Amino acid sequence: MPSLTDPTFAGAVVYVLDHSGTGTIGVVLGRPSEVRIGDVLPGWSELAVEPGVFHVGGPCETDTALCLATRAGDGPLDPDSGLRPVAGRVHLVDLDGDPELLDGEIEGLRVFAGYAGWSAGQLAGELAEGAWACVTGDPADVLAAADGPQLWRSVLRRQSGRLAVLSTAPADPSAN
Repeated sequence: MPSLTDPTFAGAVVYVLDHSGTGTIGVVLGRPSEVRIGDVLPGWSELAVEPGVFHVGGPCETDTALCLATRAGDGPLDPDSGLRPVAGRVHLVDLDGDPELLDGEIEGLRVFAGYAGWSAGQLAGELAEGAWACVTGDPADVLAAADGPQLWRSVLRRQSGRLAVLSTAPADPSAN
């Protein structure tokens, strides 16, 4: 959103993983790093979508890895698979588990270093200020090849009205 100027979040898509009375946790999508997954988590890189690197999930606990995957099917979930439902086909992956259990079960995965977090009521205040647009997530966004600003524009283009128009706005409105 134009009023959001923090470089961590400006032009970013954040996929919310959990929202409760104690706060909100999500990951920034579309911010690849240079660190290859196979160099840190052997075995998981074969299931990762290109470019096969960690993505910067946010400014909180950047030494912590979170992993998201999209399931290939809608059948019953094996309780030993290491998948925890987030929304629809999007699942958190237990990176302490065996990656071979997920072969054929998922379309792909992405590993995030760190996450974005808000204390209780903080995100609601930012939404009220117009700093964020809250839209329905699409599982394809989690594995999208687009970088931050391209993904942000793509997500906004799917919306209607004012949000769709924002997808064509220049990065710096004062330069318009």
